[in-house]
Amino acid sequence: MYIPRTIEAALEETIRTKRKIIIVYGARQTGKTTLIMHLLKRLPGRQLIINADETPYVEILSSRDFNKMRLLVANHDIVFIDEAQRIPDIGINLKILYERMPELKIIASGSSSFELANRVREPLTGRTKTFHLYPIAVDELRSLFSDFEILQRLDEYLVFGMYPELFSLPNQKEKIDYLRELTTAYLYKDIFEIASIKYARRLDQLLRLLAYQIGSQVSIRELAQQLQMTKETVNAYIDLLEKAFVVFRLGGFSRNLRKEVTKMDKIYFWDVGVRNAVIDNFKLPDFRDDTGRLWENFVISERLKFLSNHGQYARHYFWRTYTGAELDLVEEQNGDLHGFEIKWNPVRKRIPPSWASAYPDATFRVIHRENFLSFVSGESR
Repeated sequence: MYIPRTIEAALEETIRTKRKIIIVYGARQTGKTTLIMHLLKRLPGRQLIINADETPYVEILSSRDFNKMRLLVANHDIVFIDEAQRIPDIGINLKILYERMPELKIIASGSSSFELANRVREPLTGRTKTFHLYPIAVDELRSLFSDFEILQRLDEYLVFGMYPELFSLPNQKEKIDYLRELTTAYLYKDIFEIASIKYARRLDQLLRLLAYQIGSQVSIRELAQQLQMTKETVNAYIDLLEKAFVVFRLGGFSRNLRKEVTKMDKIYFWDVGVRNAVIDNFKLPDFRDDTGRLWENFVISERLKFLSNHGQYARHYFWRTYTGAELDLVEEQNGDLHGFEIKWNPVRKRIPPSWASAYPDATFRVIHRENFLSFVSGESR
């Protein structure tokens, strides 16, 4: 089943109308190749599709030899390079093609943002248009399912997450098998291949600790002690996991450092199915003790995916005072502040007095399972 992706229209328009090298980043298995191949069917002209795992292509596209590259791409209008991060010096070689063959449209995908970014950023400054592809967003499902159908499947999304392949698997066992395989090595393959990981087993242990701490402030010092690693190494591993689109951080919001907590971050997973697989817990929400925190992770990641997919920029934080008042999410956009409390069950909750006092112009809203669709689809605040 093909699920239309939000970035598809902007991606097609850029290919058709802009002279840019198109870069599509995202974690493995988020559907980058499927999206681009689907799009290429609608585009005119001769197309060359290159798998960067194949040695002959790697040798030519890392050669810095224009004549060799010209022979490869000659008589083609569009070149798509899949898994482009596997090609050494890909940035400088794409620059050569871009400058010597201005009529050629170039698309490159990469599952390892940190590596592909490092290899293309400097030589291709001003020459690229970058898109990020995440696991399926709830907002994207609304093109196929009614709101009622989405709400009926909400428990399933919370347990298994939103990776595209899951929507084609017929039963729970196959979904669990898929997620276990994804999280044992495949999702982190780029990190192991490219980064200098001294303690590969510790990366898995770190992920498990982070998975148990979603919704809580994370102490790097405590993680380092538990893993018997330095704080610098733990921070470096978390940075790699961020750049590989596995986790993301929220810092504490503050304009008054004396009263508000800002020293530690919260760390969430881009996909809750991956999080559940890491701790091997696939129980339904009614039968688990972390449903509130799981729901918080799900809603925040869905909000961030929606904004990114629609090209909207905002800063995100959590908020907490030393006296215990807190908000799960603070969104700062266009100079305006919006505070959100995220609850699994519908509840009425008053705005925290300390938030209202410190930020009287900010809005406040409780997000729960009966109203979250509008929040993760941008219909209203």
